[in-house]
Amino acid sequence: MSKRILLAAGGTGGHMFPAQALAEILKAEGWDIALMTDVRGLKHADSIPASPKIEVQAASISPRKPLKAIAGALKLAKGVRTAKRFIKDWKPDIVVGFGGYPAFPAMRAAQTLNIPTILHEQNAVLGRVNKVFARKADHVVSGFDILQKLPEGANWTAIGNPLRANILKASKRTYKTPKRKINLVVVGGSLGARLLSETVPKAVALLPKDLRTRLNVVQQTREESLELARELYAQAGVKAQCAPFFTDIETHLSSAHYIIARAGASSVSEIMAMGLPSLLVPLAIAMDDHQSVNARPLKNLGAADILPEFEFTPESLKTILLERLNDSTWLESASKNARSAAKPGAGTALAKLVAKTAKR
Repeated sequence: MSKRILLAAGGTGGHMFPAQALAEILKAEGWDIALMTDVRGLKHADSIPASPKIEVQAASISPRKPLKAIAGALKLAKGVRTAKRFIKDWKPDIVVGFGGYPAFPAMRAAQTLNIPTILHEQNAVLGRVNKVFARKADHVVSGFDILQKLPEGANWTAIGNPLRANILKASKRTYKTPKRKINLVVVGGSLGARLLSETVPKAVALLPKDLRTRLNVVQQTREESLELARELYAQAGVKAQCAPFFTDIETHLSSAHYIIARAGASSVSEIMAMGLPSLLVPLAIAMDDHQSVNARPLKNLGAADILPEFEFTPESLKTILLERLNDSTWLESASKNARSAAKPGAGTALAKLVAKTAKR
């Protein structure tokens, strides 16, 4: 009989992509896979080989907003009831949570019913939901070699962030420093950040003409910023492809010479796997400033610069681009150093741990 796994993940790409990577491996090994998430998560779920896909009620809870906290608690309670009914009926051998409030109902139900559980934390700081269930989980595994806010007594192992098959395949490329054309990729999180969408074209326009004419830019750009970005690049004489989302981002990453990105866990892990020199702009409102913590390993290796949001101006970005894009020696060493931190076997390691833990 095939084993059954229930994946529980929050509603952003950062939570869903590692869940997809694990599902791809386990599906090939004959597992039956179910996915539990909220309505946002289902938008990222088309490529996840899971059936059924169950929508649950979920909401964040903030003590600072009592009325919203009460409404959120009621939603979570309803979600837990849904998860319990499903688990009792479908009988998974194990439940694996990837964080985010939509993972709360499945994790609460699984631990209440004494189903084996594994938590995967993508970031270098343990998230709120994972922190709730960490002590009782059979294993807590993380994407980085450091994990802040881990409760005492939790069974923690650092294995890396599982990468989707298309990213892993593309990461086998050999980095070559630019000769004439320079491929610059800009990504701003799941939906493209306004700060990056509008500041990067302005900074590129300030570069000397001889550098601008060498650039090929691929930029994830917010819908409302598309027209401005395209106009700025056109006026600067820069070849640029701007879109709110790229379904083939691995194609662009595999040919990139340099990347400007947020420091979400998936982005940083993909940058490491691809061996990409980078400029990282941590999201200022990220819980516990976890994106800054995610970015530090690459900075410490000399593979990336970190530029906080309050310093991310066209002028400061222009200065960094001028220095880094003209320095082939740094680009080459940064690429090697980034790749040295990669954990391409994370998905396989997690799949093996799942199989071992399910036997409990």
